[in-house]
Amino acid sequence: MIRAFIGFGSNLGDRAAHFRWALKRLEDDAGFKILRISRFRETTPEGEGYRAPFLNAVVAVETSLTPRALLASLLDWEIRRGRVRPLPDRSLDLDLLLYGSVVLEDPDLVLPHPRMEDRRFVLEPLAEIAPFVHLPNGATPSACLQKLQRN
Repeated sequence: MIRAFIGFGSNLGDRAAHFRWALKRLEDDAGFKILRISRFRETTPEGEGYRAPFLNAVVAVETSLTPRALLASLLDWEIRRGRVRPLPDRSLDLDLLLYGSVVLEDPDLVLPHPRMEDRRFVLEPLAEIAPFVHLPNGATPSACLQKLQRN
C-alpha cells in the first residue's frame, strides 16, 4: 500500500455533501484505506471567474491503486457529481497531490501536484494532517505556509 494525499474542493451546491459522497466512495472501495481527514475549510477562490467561495480539505489514504488508476477513479467521481470542465466553478474537484515519493511528469498526470507549495488552501489542511510530509521543494507544509505569510 502507498500513502497518497488527495485535495478536495467544491464551490457549487451542497459542498460538504459532495465531500461526504467522495469520502464514502473511498471507504467503500477496497483499493483505499482512509488514514486522516482534515477539517473542511471555507476559502476565498484564487483567480478570476469564480461565483462562490470554496470548501477545501485534504485526505490521506493508503491505496493499492497505481497513480493512473487512482487518478481515473477521482476523475470519474468528479463527473458523477456533476463536474463540468473547463468551467471554473465545480461541484467536486479531487486532486492527487502526492503519491508516496513518486515524481512523474506526463501530459495527463504530474506528481507531486504542481503549485501546491503556493496554495494556502492545500497547505493548511495538509499541515493539519501531515505536518512532517516533505513537498517537492523539500520543505514541510508548515514551512511553505510561513514563506507565504512573509510574502
